[in-house]
Amino acid sequence: MAPEKRKDLLKQGGIWGFIVLELAFFSIAGEYWAVTDKAFMDFENMLLLLKQSAPIGIIALGMTIVMINGNIDLSVGATFALAAIVLLDSMTWPFMQNLGDWAIPLAWCFALLTGVILGAINGLIVWKTGVDAFIVTLGSMLGFRGLVFMYNGEQPTSHLNWTLVDFAEAQFLGLHTATWFLFGAAVILWLLMTKTLHGRNAYAIGNNREAAVNAGIRVGPHFLWNFMLIGFLAALSAVVFYSESGSVNPNDGMLFELWAITAVVLGGTKLTGGYGSIVSTMGGVIAIQLLRKGLGHIGADTSTVNLVIGLILIAVLFMDRQLNRKGKEELKV
Repeated sequence: MAPEKRKDLLKQGGIWGFIVLELAFFSIAGEYWAVTDKAFMDFENMLLLLKQSAPIGIIALGMTIVMINGNIDLSVGATFALAAIVLLDSMTWPFMQNLGDWAIPLAWCFALLTGVILGAINGLIVWKTGVDAFIVTLGSMLGFRGLVFMYNGEQPTSHLNWTLVDFAEAQFLGLHTATWFLFGAAVILWLLMTKTLHGRNAYAIGNNREAAVNAGIRVGPHFLWNFMLIGFLAALSAVVFYSESGSVNPNDGMLFELWAITAVVLGGTKLTGGYGSIVSTMGGVIAIQLLRKGLGHIGADTSTVNLVIGLILIAVLFMDRQLNRKGKEELKV
């Protein structure tokens, strides 16, 4: 096997090995320090873990594509919150109330369209101005969050539709609705990135943008589509989560962008672009949720959870940098 191929397999398999270590550690540690009598690897516990992974996971899948492109989107948390407000508030509009349960798919469309529009704003600015996506989405993160606070005068937006709740809480083959949305999004995006020209172009642009332009790839429109895609996925995450919750606060979704980026990086995607995997990002999402749930299982508080995940992220970035540096030195010899 070629060295590059072997390195790729190690990178993609590393996250799954880490997940196995997590399961073993928390199962053993839980025997001594667990705050409940339930075993950590209880079947219902694992199903709930997958369901709880869905909101961040769906966003992280979109973040993977944007980061493979060599970009980043810091506005996904605000997009998530604004789409959630549109979802719940639209169902209280008079003409929507007259539609009964038929208003549900229309409310979903309004929320998803909100995400696409916000993503298009980011994509157009990055395309037409040439300003780095980090700066553009940092600004839109603040701007979109301002719209969230303005929408209902900094008050929570609530609307509980029991048909929607029943749909969100339903299970099929043992898996919750949110889990099916997460798996469905992962399969579709995996196909997009591995079987289509758009996916191949994403890697090409992330590897060398100038070479991609010279090869005839329309980089600007490509960026636009990917920012619209991540906006759609942030809104889809909100639809999945708030269909069950029924109430959104103006601060909801804060730090979602950081959790999503952490999951993507843990999955092996490079911050500089050109390399990444949808499957490995799924591993990163599950690994983070296992850490959060496992540390909670043995009595750790939120600050300890954040500290541990932060240290692991730094370690992963350091190891990735060392591997890449070693590879470059070998090429020079």
